[in-house]
Amino acid sequence: KEDREEPNMTNIQKARELIHTFATGDAEKAKSLLAEGYIQHDLAYGTGRDAFVAAVRALAAAPVKTTVHNIRAFADGDKVFLHSVYNFAGAGEQVAFDIFRFDEAGLIAEHWDNLAAKAAPNPSGRTQTDGATEGKDLDKTEENRRLVQNFLYDVMQGNRPERTGDYFDGDAYLQHNTAIADGLSGLGAALAAMAEQGIQMIYTTTHQVLAQGD
Repeated sequence: KEDREEPNMTNIQKARELIHTFATGDAEKAKSLLAEGYIQHDLAYGTGRDAFVAAVRALAAAPVKTTVHNIRAFADGDKVFLHSVYNFAGAGEQVAFDIFRFDEAGLIAEHWDNLAAKAAPNPSGRTQTDGATEGKDLDKTEENRRLVQNFLYDVMQGNRPERTGDYFDGDAYLQHNTAIADGLSGLGAALAAMAEQGIQMIYTTTHQVLAQGD
């Protein structure tokens, strides 16, 4: 009988356990958490459970130990979102967003991510990872999801740019982008500088909006 994950673990716990196998090298643990038909969207890895397990084994054999530090996590339906810092085999720290989808059996069935090199603080002294780590206002999840969906449509996709100010509490806006300062004014200055350089931010499609509380 195959040894699967521990009973009563939450999906967040399972996702955290999976990413920490990169540091522990526990290939059997990774295998127990993944669905056999696991779908991988990270272009650096092959798809399938066996490909993930092989990556865990390869990192375990590397001369420099991989480190994993999860900073914040939340769950939304069958998805778990993680914000973490990785250093794969000493290649340098990377800040990552991971999304895991779970199947009906409670196994991790699909994964998307985005990674960026860890950078110096932005003009306001904020980093890619500081700030609140625990969610609140769980009763406002759907209200907040709609707010973000509308913001993406109106502002980021440029359908109603005149409404930009409606989404902010004056200039009280904390920014973790490594190149942009706090406040709506900081965002506006950065976009203006991009425009002067002929750089366009083309934002056409919102694939999914994940939310839990605030």
